[in-house]
Formats: sequence, structure tokens, C-alpha cells
Amino acid sequence: MAFSDLSDKLTGVFKKLRNKGRLTESDVKEAMREVRLSLLEADVNYKVAKDFTNAVTEKCVGENVFESLTAAQSVIKIVRDELTALMGGENARLKTSPKIPTVIMMCGLQGSGKTTHSGKLAKYLKSKGNRPMLVACDIYRPAAIEQLKVVGAAADAFVFERGTQPPEKTALEAVAYARDYGYDYVILDTAGRLHIDTELMEELVRITKAVEVTDILLVVDAMIGQDAVNIAKEFNDLLEIDGVILTKLDGDTRGGAALSVRAVTGKPIMFAGVGEKLDGLEEFHPDRMASRILGMGDMLSLIEKVETELDEKKAEEAARKLQENKFDLNDLLDQFSQIKKMGSLKSIISMLPGMDKQLRDADIDDRQMYRVEAIIKSMTKKERAHPDIINASRRRRIAAGCGQTVEDVNRLMRQYEQMKKMFKQMNKKGRRRGMMKGFNPANFGF
Repeated sequence: MAFSDLSDKLTGVFKKLRNKGRLTESDVKEAMREVRLSLLEADVNYKVAKDFTNAVTEKCVGENVFESLTAAQSVIKIVRDELTALMGGENARLKTSPKIPTVIMMCGLQGSGKTTHSGKLAKYLKSKGNRPMLVACDIYRPAAIEQLKVVGAAADAFVFERGTQPPEKTALEAVAYARDYGYDYVILDTAGRLHIDTELMEELVRITKAVEVTDILLVVDAMIGQDAVNIAKEFNDLLEIDGVILTKLDGDTRGGAALSVRAVTGKPIMFAGVGEKLDGLEEFHPDRMASRILGMGDMLSLIEKVETELDEKKAEEAARKLQENKFDLNDLLDQFSQIKKMGSLKSIISMLPGMDKQLRDADIDDRQMYRVEAIIKSMTKKERAHPDIINASRRRRIAAGCGQTVEDVNRLMRQYEQMKKMFKQMNKKGRRRGMMKGFNPANFGF
């Protein structure tokens, strides 16, 4: 998971500070030396790491944290604030053109994920109530236009293409088309190269001269560490980008690119690409990311996920059925569907505050959830609604139907009965329905 290596190291450094009680200036300087080493090991730019630890040390001295009984907490707060500032302070947002359409140009090296993230951005904009249109401006890479059409269909976004005519002409015609047909965002999927060259830059400049581009977003792979920062700097020097989309951030355990991009280029990270699905695009919030790096979790993002992905009516209905002891396997299947919308269980756990390394690194297999789903879907509607009729012969048929063992079916039925028994006891003790609204099947070993 993103930043897990750095997070573990910083947690160790601050644990030492907490154990010391009152701190001296030398204690803080020693801690900042370890922090600097941790940042360098996370592939953070050397100057960025040095400036960061110097700034933290100066603030600790300036605020005289050493006399405080909670000196360690004060140091951690200063580190969190400086981390937030390092990554841009507040989350940067896309600009909106005063006249329709707003034009976003996606750029980056070949293989960085421009086409996929053009689709992700289109899906993100649609979720905000906009009408985005994708434009095929990559006329060189084999099947690039077809790939964009596939991505567009998956994102339910219209794809405008004019074959292999000059990209700047396609962009100009696309903007006119969008204006005529009511598309408020135009996303230009441009060509990339294996390296930055004059030809690539000249083409991008021609596009910006042909149409009024509102935002130029650079797509870079977080997994390549400092190379991502160097690429961002070169693109910015030649093209003056507006923001960065860091892809594969969930797979980068070091996080050096995310911590260095803003300081080196002066441009914000606007979005983070997480996962392979088209809904795997998240707004980048520096303050929340700083909290996650320091092991404080990210409850705001988790709450947003819950509010966005979970159906409140279904949650209320599940709570009511639990209270009335009418919760059946159809309801359990529906709850799994709700949880899957929020992403992997590991990603959800990473957002919870106070999760130690052992729990974060626990072997949480999301496939277990799919296995349980397969078992329930192998049942008849009557069996799901009335699990008590599932006898031995039915269990053998269910197991054969889903490719699982009878023991797997038996285990599911035991867990289901335990869950019902627990909620029945809660009802007897007068627990409120609101306490059941946050029901999570994962808590019962499913």
C-alpha cells in the first residue's frame, strides 16, 4: 500500500520520542536525522528531504516544544503540518472555463497510463454531474484510437475521433462538436513517446495554440520514483503543466514521487490513480495523505467513500431486518455488493486510524468474499430466503454448483447463524438500530 514503508519507519521514530517524555533539542535533531534517512530511503529528493527536516527542527525550536509535557505530540503535529505543506497544502482542483467546453489535455510518456486515466477522469467528471467527451489525439501508437473507444465505452463517455489527421485539427473540430452537442468537458488523449523529445513537445504546443486548453495534466507512474519527478520537471519546463496525476500510487510503498513533485516542480498532484478499474481515481488531499503517512488514518476519505458508494436505504433496510431478526442470505449477498464498491478490504483498513503494521500487513484475502458470494449464488431463491431448509443434500448440491467444498458451505452457514445469534442478543439488551447500521460482514469472518 502507498507509503507503507515510510509510514512504518516514521512510526518507529516517533515511538522513540514518546518514550522519552520531555525532549531536548538534541533529541529532536536526532529524530529529524532519522526522518531524513527515512525520506531518502523512500526515494524523496535529497534537497526536499533536507529542507523538510530543517524546517521541522526550526519550528520545534521556535515554538519551544521542549518545555511541554506533550512535546512528542507537538513534534508530530509540526511534522504533519510540514508534510501537508510539502505536498501542496490544500487539494488542487480542476479549473472551469468561463465558456463551454472546458478543455483538459492529458500528456505524458508512452506507457504512463494516459488513455486509461483519460477514461478514469471522464468517469470521475460524470459522477460530478458533467458531460465529458474523450478525444483521440494519439495518431501514432497502433490501436490507440480503438483502445480509447474501449475505455470510453466502459466509462460511458462519447469518443470523438477523426482517424490519423493532425491532432491539432482533431482537437479544434472536437471543441466545436462539444459546443454544438452540449458536452461541457473535452478530454484530449494525446500521444506519448518513450522519452521527451522536440517532436512530442512541438505537437503538444500546436494543440494548445489550436484550442484554448484550460488544464494540462501530466500523467506519471508513481512506481518509477524520482524519475517521475524528473519527468514532471521536464514537462513543466517545456509546457507549463497545471497539475499531475500519479498512477499506481496504491502500489508504491515508498511514496518518494508524491512527496517530491510539488517541491521540485511547483505544480500540485491533483489526482491519484489507484487500482485498475475506471473508478480508481481519487482526488489528492495533502492533509489526508500526511495523516496516513503518520499512521493517523484517513477517516474523511473513508467517510466520503461510504457516503458515495453505500446505498443508505439498503443500509436502513438491513438494519431493520437485523433488528427484527429477519436478515437472510439475500441481504448478506447485498451487503457484500455494497462493501465491494468501496474497494479492497486492505485499502479500507489502511484508512482507519491506529492500525499497526501487523494488522495492515495481515493476509486479508478479498477472494474469500467472492467465494462466499459464489456459494450464496449457487442457492435457490427459496434457500436464500429460508436458510433453515438447507439440509445435507442441499449443501452437497450447492457446493458442487459453485466449485467449493461442503465444508465451505457448512462454514458459511455456521458464521451466518453466529451473526444472527449475536444480533438477537443485542436486540434483547435494547441496543439501538443505529448501532447496526454500520454492519460489516467482514467482522464475522466472511
